[in-house]
Amino acid sequence: MNTNWALKELEKFIDQTVMRNASGGGLITTRNVTAVPDAEVTKQAQVVEQILDRVIPGWPSRYNETRNNRWTGHREAVIRAREALLRKQELDENLGENAPELSAAELHPWIWGGAKSLWQSGHFREAVEGAIRKLNAETQNKVDRRDVSETDLFRQAFSLDDPKTGRARLRRMKDDGSDTYRSVQRGAMNLAEGVFAGIRNPLSHEADQELSEQEALEYLAALSVLARWVDTAVVARVEG
Repeated sequence: MNTNWALKELEKFIDQTVMRNASGGGLITTRNVTAVPDAEVTKQAQVVEQILDRVIPGWPSRYNETRNNRWTGHREAVIRAREALLRKQELDENLGENAPELSAAELHPWIWGGAKSLWQSGHFREAVEGAIRKLNAETQNKVDRRDVSETDLFRQAFSLDDPKTGRARLRRMKDDGSDTYRSVQRGAMNLAEGVFAGIRNPLSHEADQELSEQEALEYLAALSVLARWVDTAVVARVEG
């Protein structure tokens, strides 16, 4: 994220939503309005909402507008996001290790694409499930198969067996008969089995259990590794 740019956009919204009395032209009223017309605030909100999605995931459910001012919740969230960005380094240094961060948006596009909309609304378990469905579908597309899915799909795709008609294989490296070749193929199969047995199946059987943001992010990271292996693998088909 370009922090300086984000701060300027947040500051602009804060200035636009300062409330002032609507009195004017000799008319006295108790009605308050924003510093700029509502249409201008709406345009800026389109930008700051995307910044808020990055800085404060799930913010819409935490900050509510009031009856008299539709921008109250937005303004509070923006003020908090601005402070979070301004003091990020300080907070990292004083509240925990200044360790590298993993951004969900930088994971493999299949994974973040499948998770994004649900993740930004704070539905972390459903976001992980969406990412798994996307990974499964993209793998089916790559080997041109719809007759198998999930664990069986990956087991057959990364199989050491030669390709057969209607059963393409994925090769993470050239088949040179080496132990390394067999190891990377077996590793992909085992990771896929772990994803579906250890992540996907428990999530589908415990629909009432939400994941923490950190746990969900770790799951997405594991899925991203498998997605990159599939995406970069070479498809081996029966000649002709």
